[in-house]
Amino acid sequence: MTQNDLLQIAKTYGDPVYVYDAEKIISQFNRLTNAFNDVKKLKLNYACKALSNITILKLMNSLGSGLDTVSIQEVQLGLLAGFKPENIIFTPNGVSLEEIEEASKLGVRINIDNLSVLEQFGSKHPNVPVCIRINPHVMAGGNSNISVGHIDSKFGISIHQIPHLLRIVELTKMNINGIHMHTGSDILDIDVFLYASEILFETAKNFKNLDFIDFGSGFKVPYKEADIETNIEELGKKLSEKFNSFCKEYGKELTLAFEPGKFLVSEAGSFLAKVNVVKQTTSTVFASIDSGFNHLIRPMLYGSYHQIENISNPEGRERYYSVVGYICETDTFASNRRINEISEGDILRFKNAGAYCFTMASNYNSRFRPPEVLWYNGEAILIRERETFDDITKNQVDTKNLFAKKEKAVAK
Repeated sequence: MTQNDLLQIAKTYGDPVYVYDAEKIISQFNRLTNAFNDVKKLKLNYACKALSNITILKLMNSLGSGLDTVSIQEVQLGLLAGFKPENIIFTPNGVSLEEIEEASKLGVRINIDNLSVLEQFGSKHPNVPVCIRINPHVMAGGNSNISVGHIDSKFGISIHQIPHLLRIVELTKMNINGIHMHTGSDILDIDVFLYASEILFETAKNFKNLDFIDFGSGFKVPYKEADIETNIEELGKKLSEKFNSFCKEYGKELTLAFEPGKFLVSEAGSFLAKVNVVKQTTSTVFASIDSGFNHLIRPMLYGSYHQIENISNPEGRERYYSVVGYICETDTFASNRRINEISEGDILRFKNAGAYCFTMASNYNSRFRPPEVLWYNGEAILIRERETFDDITKNQVDTKNLFAKKEKAVAK
């Protein structure tokens, strides 16, 4: 997909617009699969919270992926996209027992991350297989805002609570079929991840009827030129060796599972937005775009970096710009960034816009959420229409007579 293709998409579907390259998604899926080809049983469960468009889910299903979900609505989306229930795992956090039971009734696999719900669910449904989410208290991520393995994290059951966990399992006679961990996003240090895996292996020895071990994901992708990323091939070689050794010791060939999200879709995504105004102040040149953190919140939410290109003037001389949005609050995408000279009307491309971008979009300031386009086999395919004013108002209740009645009452 070239810059001219992106410009044509912006012209055809308007801006702002999200564009996803199917070829990149497929190559990332194959890369991860090939890295673990020494493992007999491998299951990749796409973490659909990263990008949950139904067409993207259908693409993942066609590749043989399973689905990692965190809400009953994502479970329903997965089923609608054609995933078999047994290929969907439900890994929520802080949800009610009722929601977990609802997912269980749909036939998906259940992953529980707290002792209270584990005891309640095990007491009521001892025959339903359950995976347990463990917090190994190891942070493999490079960003403290998105690392979830620390001791005060709300995610997972602490390894220090294993005796309590085992007592619940013994008393309820529940069926534990999987062990899961997640240390956070942007994994840089493979050795730290491997250390966490050893903790998971030791935990797994407490359960005699496991079918799989889920190592989460959080692999780092490059965000800029020459940026560091998780060495998937090295991780695959080292973890496969450890996993195969554990299976031999365990006496059973288990499935090695991952739940990649960002790794599969981040680099495939581009966000395109037009420049409304170029504004010079005493010390800064602002490029204000036809969008805001209502469409792309990650830079403002936790300081994420998105490389920005002026695809309307790719050969122009570089200048320093602060790229901002049209929201009536501070919504800065980049400060003093070197970008090819920008003029009003130019189209800017934000890279790495496939993961946690559209899915976190909102209607703040009553703005419409943008369309989504899939680039597939050299063709741009619309997979979500741009919202309209009717979408903003359709769920609001018409109360036009409410205040009229009050006025009459006052008049009397």
